[in-house]
Amino acid sequence: MKALAKTEPKPGLTLLQAPDPKPGPGQVVVRIKATSLCGTDAHIYRWDEWARSRIHPPRIIGHEMCGDVAELGAGVTSVKVGDYVAAESHFTCGICFQCRTGQAHVCKNYKILGIDVDGSYADYVLLPERVLWKTSRDIPPELACVQEPLGNAVDAALAEDLTGHTVLITGCGPTGLFAAAVARTAGAAVIIATDVSDYRIGLAKQLGVDHTLNAGAETPEQIAAAILEITGGEGVDTALEMSGAPAALHQAFKSVKNGGCVTLFGIPTGQVSFDLPNEIIFKGIRVYGVTGRRLFKTWYRLSGLFKAGLDIRPVITHTFPMTDFAKGFDLIQSGQCGKVVLFP
Repeated sequence: MKALAKTEPKPGLTLLQAPDPKPGPGQVVVRIKATSLCGTDAHIYRWDEWARSRIHPPRIIGHEMCGDVAELGAGVTSVKVGDYVAAESHFTCGICFQCRTGQAHVCKNYKILGIDVDGSYADYVLLPERVLWKTSRDIPPELACVQEPLGNAVDAALAEDLTGHTVLITGCGPTGLFAAAVARTAGAAVIIATDVSDYRIGLAKQLGVDHTLNAGAETPEQIAAAILEITGGEGVDTALEMSGAPAALHQAFKSVKNGGCVTLFGIPTGQVSFDLPNEIIFKGIRVYGVTGRRLFKTWYRLSGLFKAGLDIRPVITHTFPMTDFAKGFDLIQSGQCGKVVLFP
């Protein structure tokens, strides 16, 4: 099969021929129909400090995918050949404290597809039966393959009840844009989004965001004043911090009203200092950190959101054959894209 792999400890990826996977007991081979690029994959492509500490070549990367079940291992009963599936990328142990108490998304012993085991940038991928998610054929491959990262946005956005509430989203990368779409479908009254990119602000407008503010063109004080004006001097009910930028983190805490909630998804590149008494404690703010998705609660909720009309099409801005993978990573580096999808 064709596969896209990190073969050496240096920047870039290699398109190569790899052995077709064969399923063992409880395993399934899926023929990939579409697989999307993630920020994690961009770190691996650039071979930055995180990638150097985490990835051990050779490794076929990629973890956001959909496809058709091609072959079953012994004992597999929940799917059949030909089923259309996506997959949860975290392979949890099932026996640690977290797994046994409904917190499998923070399993202490999980392995990740495309990082610890060979991933989805290939014609075929080998997966445990337990991570497969049957998907409606009504959802085309370029949308079905992003259900995994979309789940992050569902978990982040719906940590609090958004119905009739005001929401601030700081950071309009793909997951921030997904969160805007989820908030709109969940009945948020007013959605405000900030970013430093006019391109991504334009995508936010396509998703129905009510107000957009350019954090690169306006000062934090100007943005704070605009948010207060939009909210009648109250501040927002919920802030979703999706960028990891220190200025955006402070903006989120400053903009939320007393007793509100700040959900943190973006990853800063280093430590960030806060004025804990004035930014969090005295305001009585709830803070929720998001990693991955609730397994599998978020997947079920996402299925319902699609039925309720969730539209993420504007976020999928570019598609390429897998052989043109470098174009996709160049777009991510430039920021002039939403979600990029590869087709084997």
